[in-house]
Amino acid sequence: MRRHLLALGLVATLAGCSSHDNASTAQAPAPAPAATVPAVPPPSTDADNAAQRMANYATVKLTADLSGFDDKQKQMIALLVQAADVTNDIYWKQSWGDKAALMARIPDDVTRRFAEINYGPWDRLDNDQPFVAGVGARPPGAQFYPADMSKEEFDKADLKDKTGLYTLLRRDAQGKLVTVPYHEAYKADLDRAAGLLRQAADLSSDKDFAGYLKKRADALQSDDYRPSDFAWMSMKNNPVDIVIGPIETYEDQLYGYKASYESYVLVKDQAWSAKLARFAKYLPELQRELPVDDKYKAEKPGSDADLNAYFAVYYAGDANVGAKTIAINLPNDEEVQLKKGTRRLQLENVMQAKFDKIMLPIAKALIADDQQSHLTFDAFFENTMFHEVAHGLGIKQTLTDKGLVRTALKDQASSFEEGKADILGLYMVTKLADKGELDKAKLMDNYVTFLAGILRSVRFGASDAHAKANMVRFNFFQQQGAFTRDATTGRYRVDFDKMTAAMNALSAKLLTIQGDGDYDAAKKLTDTMGSVDATLAGDLKRLDQAKIPVDVTFDQGLDVLGLAKP
Repeated sequence: MRRHLLALGLVATLAGCSSHDNASTAQAPAPAPAATVPAVPPPSTDADNAAQRMANYATVKLTADLSGFDDKQKQMIALLVQAADVTNDIYWKQSWGDKAALMARIPDDVTRRFAEINYGPWDRLDNDQPFVAGVGARPPGAQFYPADMSKEEFDKADLKDKTGLYTLLRRDAQGKLVTVPYHEAYKADLDRAAGLLRQAADLSSDKDFAGYLKKRADALQSDDYRPSDFAWMSMKNNPVDIVIGPIETYEDQLYGYKASYESYVLVKDQAWSAKLARFAKYLPELQRELPVDDKYKAEKPGSDADLNAYFAVYYAGDANVGAKTIAINLPNDEEVQLKKGTRRLQLENVMQAKFDKIMLPIAKALIADDQQSHLTFDAFFENTMFHEVAHGLGIKQTLTDKGLVRTALKDQASSFEEGKADILGLYMVTKLADKGELDKAKLMDNYVTFLAGILRSVRFGASDAHAKANMVRFNFFQQQGAFTRDATTGRYRVDFDKMTAAMNALSAKLLTIQGDGDYDAAKKLTDTMGSVDATLAGDLKRLDQAKIPVDVTFDQGLDVLGLAKP
């Protein structure tokens, strides 16, 4: 999983987002209609409202030093950016439907630009509040399911691939539910992206990377991603990378089954990557030491995993909506993870931007004065990096014959996985400091920065998986005394020993619920501890009043990189 994560859009940077039809092609059954059910309009729908909402984003230029690449390699990078841009078109179809129709009903440029940032008429950083007049609530199933489909109808449908990551639910001519594979529903777009990847492969001087690009092109046209995932895991020396395809399931808030298309184009930071390489070997050992009963850590994670740092030069699709990830942990395929592990990609330029523009201002407003010195970029980098490593820990198959954890926990799966990775990331930092691999004298930096990170991420809105996970952790930590709040100053202070104990207790709780595949327990924990109370709401309001951005949007594309269109 990626987000982050983190937790952990754009000044109209969606160049190439063209007009298109709804999710299915002409050959496919009728698509789900875009969500246009009239509702009580938001308080304001004018350009001033959109401008105020856009103030929640700080603009970051996505670039990298490409002087070490020759003309052929630069042409390859340009082709990768173009391929990534295709996933913008597909994600629009998945999240809303007909982009051109939505833009036509918006009367001003500012609101249209904000709709592009959100890939639709709902503010992703404000609990999906609609900002276009006449638009109703964001449908939990997005465009993956017919708008009139009930959960009861879905559960009764005898369709073996209905829960598949890469199928849409549609109605046939008789009104019965049928499934449509992604590679058929989005064929024209996927053929275009696959062709661009194959052109890029022909320009690559790295044979492993070229092989991956060709396999990924095949995957886009077949929905069989496992061979390309294995190929991606085998790459070690490629200076450029691309993540592309239907990957995360955050958009499907009905079941959490369906994956959304997204892309990242990345340039490796060779120096930082070399520093990170030594940590991957600790994964099996850390799995054995998890603070939970042995049966919940019996799986052996693959050790053929690596950690690398990158400069992100292009985000697209699901990666580019709402809160932007600062690190990636992929592939999500559990079989690949168990056999090969995962790759953890730290997006250091975006991470640095979020630290400077968001984390430091939050700390100045909400962290106790005498603990502000413990907020450091190195700690932020480590916490984020080990969040991604921690996705590989724990358990993938339930112990109760309920199949994969992801399937058993349904709509709770994403927030629980992110919550697990957050808390186990801090656990790993603590254990590695005990082993002498990290500076134990600076461990308080990680804890204070971790608390500031929670306060940053809960601002993403209740619809975001990372925000839900952070709220559960915030409330759990508060109950355990892991931090205190000064009622006079409204500032938070970490209690190191109590936070360590709370970290271990919450780790055990989350791992147990995942291992048991206990959906009811997962939902209860989220429902009882996943909300913002009045005190925290007031503190977050102070951040808004101080005009501290919630997240970032990107100035990106071929022009920003100084590349010509091939």
